[in-house]
Amino acid sequence: MRRTKVIIMGAAGRDFHNFNVFFRDDAAYEVVAFTATQIPGIEGRRYPAELAGKLYPRGIPIEPEERLAELVREHGVERVVFAYSDVSHQHVMDRAAVAAAAGADFWLMGPHTTQLGANKPVVAVCAVRTGCGKSQTTRRVVDVLRGRGKKVVVIRHPMPYGDLAAQAVQRFATLDDLDRARCTIEEREEYEPHLQRGTVVYAGVDYAQILRRAEEEADVILWDGGNNDFPFYRPDLLIVLADPWRAGHERTYWPGSVSIRQADVVVINKVDSAGIEAIERLRASIAELNPRATVIEAASPITVEDPELVAGRRALVIEDGPTVTHGEMPFGAGAVAARKLGATLVDPRPYAVGSIAATYAQYPHLGPVLPAMGYGEEQVQELAATIAKVPCEVVVIATPIDLRRLIRLATPATRVRYELQEIGRPTLADVLAPIG
Repeated sequence: MRRTKVIIMGAAGRDFHNFNVFFRDDAAYEVVAFTATQIPGIEGRRYPAELAGKLYPRGIPIEPEERLAELVREHGVERVVFAYSDVSHQHVMDRAAVAAAAGADFWLMGPHTTQLGANKPVVAVCAVRTGCGKSQTTRRVVDVLRGRGKKVVVIRHPMPYGDLAAQAVQRFATLDDLDRARCTIEEREEYEPHLQRGTVVYAGVDYAQILRRAEEEADVILWDGGNNDFPFYRPDLLIVLADPWRAGHERTYWPGSVSIRQADVVVINKVDSAGIEAIERLRASIAELNPRATVIEAASPITVEDPELVAGRRALVIEDGPTVTHGEMPFGAGAVAARKLGATLVDPRPYAVGSIAATYAQYPHLGPVLPAMGYGEEQVQELAATIAKVPCEVVVIATPIDLRRLIRLATPATRVRYELQEIGRPTLADVLAPIG
């Protein structure tokens, strides 16, 4: 039988999931390559034979996305599958044009084609953009369900940046588990806050296997979505975060524009800091796109561990990396907190080295803050070298983890934290009442 040749465009997450659940055992298709982007250093690997199945005894190469047109022509590819997220509709259609011009059809796979069913209730928390406040919302959901006596297990959107075969199914219960797995800063930012609250986290590559393992120990499964992707599992309740600071993005970014239309609950976060006009514009947009959704308003109050260290000082602010890079926020909670305390932000851009300098070049919208990039040991070292060069009096760490566990700082440092706080009714407790 003639097989349709396919390339899957991705970023080490959705691409592997789409392959596993749709293409892996289907002899009608031949996936000749993955392409990779967004995450530094994830190309040049192979999707291993152990995970690729009997149709791919040599595995599948992972190529840089820049080679897409060349690969289409070289292999006679007939279909290009777009499988990554948190990108503008313009970006998606630019890639569609590249694929079509090279001779291939362009395919966007929707939720119903790729979602798996669970035998335990699934609550999914997603967002229309990176940096809307999803992480603190997941923690709030866990607290509500745990308060009702439910055992919640978190399954996190994939972040497999290392040995893919070894990362097929990952279970984290302690901080030591993160060390043993040699997790990146980006992985730690997502897993560590859950572990500190006693919540088990699963992640990896093969999400069918992960689901079966998690079901064995959970009353409720919480899908902790990432990168504004839609869930890998069919949710019993879909909660989607929207950000009034980026009102309009719920219509113009893929696939957040899908999630906002499917949401059972939309949380408008940051109402304490955004302007009323932006909030009302977002409310009107949600009402038009998804009039059946329950809307919750919330704030993410910011607290500073040692405010006296920051007040009136020259501060280096380190922000959550994904929020201020492909999330396109020029700054985050750290800059807000530092400015409220009268600190002067020291611009780290002139002092950036290696891949950190390259990050500023790639994301020119960034303000005078340092994104906590750490996708590998070398990048962590370059982050540390950049921090050491910045002439500041205090380091303000606004990442979900304490970077002082990974990087020795010569300058006094303090942390910024934020948790979700619903404003008025309904609340998350109200919408979670039927679950379990």
